[in-house]
Amino acid sequence: MKPFPLNAETEPIARSLVWFERPEEALADPVRFMAYAMARATHEQMRTIRRYVTYAEFREALDNAPPGIIDPQSRAYWNSKLGRYPAPPLPSRRFG
Repeated sequence: MKPFPLNAETEPIARSLVWFERPEEALADPVRFMAYAMARATHEQMRTIRRYVTYAEFREALDNAPPGIIDPQSRAYWNSKLGRYPAPPLPSRRFG
Protein backbone atom coordinates (compact mmCIF):
# COMPACT_ATOMS: atom_id res chain seq x y z
CA MET A 1 0.00 0.00 0.00
CA LYS A 2 1.38 3.39 -0.95
CA PRO A 3 1.86 6.13 1.67
CA PHE A 4 -0.71 8.92 1.79
CA PRO A 5 0.41 12.30 0.46
CA LEU A 6 0.78 15.12 2.94
CA ASN A 7 -1.45 17.89 1.63
CA ALA A 8 -4.15 20.35 2.72
CA GLU A 9 -6.76 17.55 2.79
CA THR A 10 -4.82 14.84 4.60
CA GLU A 11 -2.86 16.89 7.13
CA PRO A 12 -5.82 17.91 9.33
CA ILE A 13 -7.19 14.38 9.22
CA ALA A 14 -3.85 12.93 10.29
CA ARG A 15 -3.60 15.51 13.11
CA SER A 16 -7.06 14.55 14.31
CA LEU A 17 -6.80 10.75 14.08
CA VAL A 18 -3.18 10.20 15.10
CA TRP A 19 -2.83 13.25 17.34
CA PHE A 20 0.30 11.98 19.12
CA GLU A 21 2.47 11.99 15.95
CA ARG A 22 3.40 14.53 13.34
CA PRO A 23 1.10 14.20 10.30
CA GLU A 24 3.95 13.18 8.00
CA GLU A 25 4.83 10.31 10.34
CA ALA A 26 1.22 9.16 10.62
CA LEU A 27 0.68 9.23 6.86
CA ALA A 28 3.96 7.42 6.10
CA ASP A 29 2.53 4.13 7.45
CA PRO A 30 -0.69 3.78 5.45
CA VAL A 31 -1.85 0.50 7.00
CA ARG A 32 -1.55 1.88 10.52
CA PHE A 33 -3.10 5.20 9.49
CA MET A 34 -6.04 3.36 7.93
CA ALA A 35 -6.48 1.35 11.14
CA TYR A 36 -6.89 4.59 13.09
CA ALA A 37 -9.22 5.92 10.39
CA MET A 38 -11.41 2.80 10.50
CA ALA A 39 -11.67 3.14 14.27
CA ARG A 40 -12.05 6.92 14.66
CA ALA A 41 -12.71 8.83 11.42
CA THR A 42 -15.87 10.80 10.90
CA HIS A 43 -17.96 10.23 7.79
CA GLU A 44 -16.50 13.35 6.16
CA GLN A 45 -12.93 12.36 7.03
CA MET A 46 -13.49 8.88 5.59
CA ARG A 47 -14.96 10.34 2.39
CA THR A 48 -11.73 12.28 1.92
CA ILE A 49 -9.53 9.29 2.79
CA ARG A 50 -11.43 7.06 0.34
CA ARG A 51 -10.28 9.32 -2.52
CA TYR A 52 -6.75 8.06 -1.88
CA VAL A 53 -7.45 4.35 -1.25
CA THR A 54 -8.70 1.61 -3.58
CA TYR A 55 -10.93 -1.21 -2.31
CA ALA A 56 -7.98 -3.60 -2.58
CA GLU A 57 -5.84 -1.28 -0.44
CA PHE A 58 -8.71 -0.87 2.02
CA ARG A 59 -8.89 -4.68 2.40
CA GLU A 60 -5.10 -4.86 2.74
CA ALA A 61 -5.17 -2.28 5.54
CA LEU A 62 -8.00 -4.09 7.32
CA ASP A 63 -6.27 -7.46 7.03
CA ASN A 64 -2.91 -6.13 8.23
CA ALA A 65 -3.96 -3.60 10.85
CA PRO A 66 -1.87 -3.70 14.00
CA PRO A 67 -3.61 -5.39 16.94
CA GLY A 68 -5.42 -3.16 19.38
CA ILE A 69 -6.23 -0.20 17.12
CA ILE A 70 -9.51 -1.23 15.51
CA ASP A 71 -12.18 -2.18 18.02
CA PRO A 72 -14.28 -5.31 17.31
CA GLN A 73 -17.38 -3.32 16.36
CA SER A 74 -15.50 -1.15 13.83
CA ARG A 75 -13.73 -4.21 12.45
CA ALA A 76 -17.07 -6.00 11.95
CA TYR A 77 -18.54 -2.89 10.30
CA TRP A 78 -15.71 -2.43 7.80
CA ASN A 79 -15.56 -6.13 6.95
CA SER A 80 -19.30 -6.01 6.31
CA LYS A 81 -18.88 -2.93 4.09
CA LEU A 82 -16.28 -4.86 2.12
CA GLY A 83 -18.61 -7.83 1.68
CA ARG A 84 -17.01 -10.10 4.25
CA TYR A 85 -19.42 -11.60 6.73
CA PRO A 86 -18.69 -12.94 9.22
CA ALA A 87 -15.54 -10.93 9.81
CA PRO A 88 -12.24 -12.81 9.99
CA PRO A 89 -10.78 -13.26 13.49
CA LEU A 90 -9.19 -10.28 15.20
CA PRO A 91 -5.40 -10.03 14.92
CA SER A 92 -3.59 -11.21 17.99
CA ARG A 93 -0.56 -9.79 19.73
CA ARG A 94 2.53 -11.94 19.79
CA PHE A 95 5.03 -11.80 22.59
CA GLY A 96 8.53 -13.18 22.68
